[in-house]
Amino acid sequence: MPTYLAFLRAINLGAKRKFPKDAIRGACESAGFTDVETYINTGNVRVTSSLRSRAKVEAALEAAFLDAAGFEVPTIAFTQADFAQIGKDAEELTARRELARHYVLLLKEPAADAAGIEALSTDENHAVVRGRACHLLLGPSYEAGGVDPLRVEKLVGVATNRNYNVVTTLAKKWC
Repeated sequence: MPTYLAFLRAINLGAKRKFPKDAIRGACESAGFTDVETYINTGNVRVTSSLRSRAKVEAALEAAFLDAAGFEVPTIAFTQADFAQIGKDAEELTARRELARHYVLLLKEPAADAAGIEALSTDENHAVVRGRACHLLLGPSYEAGGVDPLRVEKLVGVATNRNYNVVTTLAKKWC
């Protein structure tokens, strides 16, 4: 049976969107997923399923999370091979430059205008789209513009953000 890595969007923000990792694990198991493991309390979960398509896995997880949490939880899933590549890309992109931060936007669907997103790059801050991931490579003054000084989050569609450490740790641990 295939294993998927799923990333939940917009949980544990404020008082009304609490969804702790034990509840996430329980929702996954109640929906029939096996080999469930979570990583930190930011909505990272590994599951094994007899479902053979990413779309079906995402739909089943989203239904289970709505039932368990009482609110919609957009979920972005990857096969182990796909996520391993995102981890490799993150390492490669970071090795080329000195960065203050490296965030990875994990995309539900491929970006419609990857070239346009990458064109927003500046001398110090870069957006690099690879598959269903948009890497934000941020230089030392990124704080002046917030987490996303290039404002690409508005252009990529449904996505969730993880930092370099989480992405590379999970790629090594779960792939």
